[in-house]
Amino acid sequence: MKLFIIFFSFFILYSCIESTNNESDSIGKSSSDYIISETSLIILGTVQDAGSPHIACKKDCCKELFANGDKSRKVVSLGLIDPENKKTYLIEATPDIATQLKILKKYSPFNMKETSDGIFLTHAHIGHYTGLMYFGKEAMNANLVPIYTMPKMKSFLKENGPWGQLVSGNNIKLMEISDGKEISLSTNIRIIPFRVPHRDEYSETVGYTVVGPHKRILFIPDIDKWEKWETNIIEAISGVDYAFIDGTFYDGDEINKRDISEIPHPFIIESMSLFKELPSEEKRKIYFIHFNHTNPALRPESKQAKRILKNGFNIASILDVIKL
Repeated sequence: MKLFIIFFSFFILYSCIESTNNESDSIGKSSSDYIISETSLIILGTVQDAGSPHIACKKDCCKELFANGDKSRKVVSLGLIDPENKKTYLIEATPDIATQLKILKKYSPFNMKETSDGIFLTHAHIGHYTGLMYFGKEAMNANLVPIYTMPKMKSFLKENGPWGQLVSGNNIKLMEISDGKEISLSTNIRIIPFRVPHRDEYSETVGYTVVGPHKRILFIPDIDKWEKWETNIIEAISGVDYAFIDGTFYDGDEINKRDISEIPHPFIIESMSLFKELPSEEKRKIYFIHFNHTNPALRPESKQAKRILKNGFNIASILDVIKL
C-alpha cells in the first residue's frame, strides 16, 4: 500500500509538471534540443541594421565584440514556424540571413525549404532587405523565393541593380502586398501589413500584425515617432498579445555626434513615459527590439536594461519563442 501511495503521488506530480509545460504560451528561450511542435514565432535577431559590433566603432560597446564576437548579436528578424502545414516564413532579409535561415531550419520539426516559404520585407534600409543578395548567382542561385513587398518597394527591387537581376534571373518572385490587406499564409498563420511613418527614401515602411491560432503579434522595428503615426500606439497594443516595437536608442546620449533629425526614432525613455500609465498586463506585452550597437539595453547588466524591466517592460532576446 505504501508503495502504491508513493507511486500515485509521483504520477500526480509528474502529470502536473507536464500539464504546466504544455499549457504555457509565454515567451520562452529555445535550447539546442528545443522542438517547436506548435505554430510559433522565433526571434532571430534584435540589432539595428548595421549590426554589432558596428563598422568603425571605437567605443567600449564594440571593442570586446570585435575581439571575441557574440552570437546573439544578429540584425532584427522574426521567424514563423507552422509544423501542421510544414511551412516557415521570415520577416526581414538581413545581412545575417544565412545564419538566421539555418536557425529557422534547426528548430522546424520538418524538412524545411532552405529559403523558407516566403520572406516579408518592411522597407528599403540596409538591415531589412540586403540579405536578398545571397539568393543570387554568386551565392545560392535560388529559385523563385516569394518576397512579399509593398508597391514602391517592389518597384525599387525590380528597377535597380543588383536586385533587378534577382528578379530577371528568377531567383526571387515579388509578391505585392497592400496596406491593411490581410494575407493568409496557411490555416494557422495570417499576416497584415500596415504603413508607418519613417524615412522612405526608396520605399514605403510597414509594420506587421501576425495572427496565429491563438495569439496576435505586433511588429514595428522602425518608426520615426509615435505621434507621427495616424494610429494610436496604445490602442494598437491593446489589440494584440505581444508587441515588438522600435527600441533603437535608449536616449539621446548615445548619438551626441549625429543629428537626431536625420535618424528619428522613439527613444526607449520616451516610449516608457508614454506607456507609464498602462496597467501592468499591457506593459508586459511590450518588448523593445531593433537596438543600435550603442544601446545599453543590449547589456542585461546595465542600469538602463534593469530600469526597462523594473518599469514592467521587456527586452527582446534572440531565440525567444512565442506559441501563436
